[in-house]
Amino acid sequence: MTYKIITNCPVCSKTLKVTRLHCSHCHTTIENEFELSKLASLSKEQLHFVEIFLTCRGNIKEVEKELGISYPTVRGKLNDIISALGYEPKKKNEVDEKKVVTMLENGEITAEEAIKLLKEE
Repeated sequence: MTYKIITNCPVCSKTLKVTRLHCSHCHTTIENEFELSKLASLSKEQLHFVEIFLTCRGNIKEVEKELGISYPTVRGKLNDIISALGYEPKKKNEVDEKKVVTMLENGEITAEEAIKLLKEE
């Protein structure tokens, strides 16, 4: 049985390092300090959301339909994942008006959602 790798120490919550890799076929073992991808630190639910987001090609309307959640909830989950990966999500006052218009034109958001974004509600 295999388990999902843990990325934080259960005692002090600091980031763990992978120091050993083992091949179950030929029994080769390699020891060193290996770096995990940032995605390895995401929760199971966050990884599921990323998979859905990618299979929907980033189309927020499709993500809404697939998961049965609202546009603001999708944005909130995206912001949580961005933060978990160590990046700063855009602040509300940094709304890219051109992007909102493009999303509206592409049918990714409704007029009401565009208005909310532009008003920064």
